[in-house]
Amino acid sequence: MRVVVQKTKEASVIVEDRLINKIDSGLVVLIGFTETDNEAIIDKMINKITKLRIFEDENNIMNLSVIDLKKEILAISQFTLYGNPYNGNRPSYIEALNGEKAKPLYDYFIKECNKIVPTYPGIFGADMKISLINDGPTTIIIDSANF
Repeated sequence: MRVVVQKTKEASVIVEDRLINKIDSGLVVLIGFTETDNEAIIDKMINKITKLRIFEDENNIMNLSVIDLKKEILAISQFTLYGNPYNGNRPSYIEALNGEKAKPLYDYFIKECNKIVPTYPGIFGADMKISLINDGPTTIIIDSANF
């Protein structure tokens, strides 16, 4: 499982000119799955994301999490996180989990994350337009292969 976590002032997801979800201050999490992913890995990833201390405290030090500040998450499926651009100019996506297997994992991520902080999805497999104001900018990449 690979995620890109972006601290944001606000964010939204639009599909076919229709607003699907939006958040105020919080995190945009782009999520990609691979063949070895399972619910245990997702649980570890949720724990890492929700406890990640990337929000400033009263001393302007990154010391607070999305849980501490009761912020929200906009979670977007993105198989291209497993794109391999190193062999030629057209990325290979063979490491990305196919949609039929990835969708239940994405749904599980949303359900379990919602137990901790309000978490809003995009539409799995859709052509989504994501807008955000990256705060900082702060962007963290987390790969479950490093757990």
